[in-house]
Amino acid sequence: MVFKGQAEYSVDSKGRVAIPAKMRNAMSPEAQGTFTITRGFEDCIFLYPMDRWSSIEEEIGELNMYNREARDFIRIIMMWADEVSLDGQGRISIPKPLLEFAGLGGSALILGAFDHIE
Repeated sequence: MVFKGQAEYSVDSKGRVAIPAKMRNAMSPEAQGTFTITRGFEDCIFLYPMDRWSSIEEEIGELNMYNREARDFIRIIMMWADEVSLDGQGRISIPKPLLEFAGLGGSALILGAFDHIE
């Protein structure tokens, strides 16, 4: 699974945004249209298919909890993490705190970023 390309979509009043068809089609069947959405870097939101998120959790579990930078990273990634699923129109609902973090209003630029969507 590789996500690539970009598209600009509107964000509706309920915080829903469509995921481009080519990105939906790039998902593995194991993900079943479900993502973990979390805070990313540089005011971005990261969207990981569930099968990829499982391996991210394993990698996070291997970090040294006695290292302050590792703990800070874990806190940022995990406290913002939530599960979202595609609806019948190929949209996800972005939680309000993440909408505010990313400064999303009327539109969102959706980017393929290899193993995740930003």
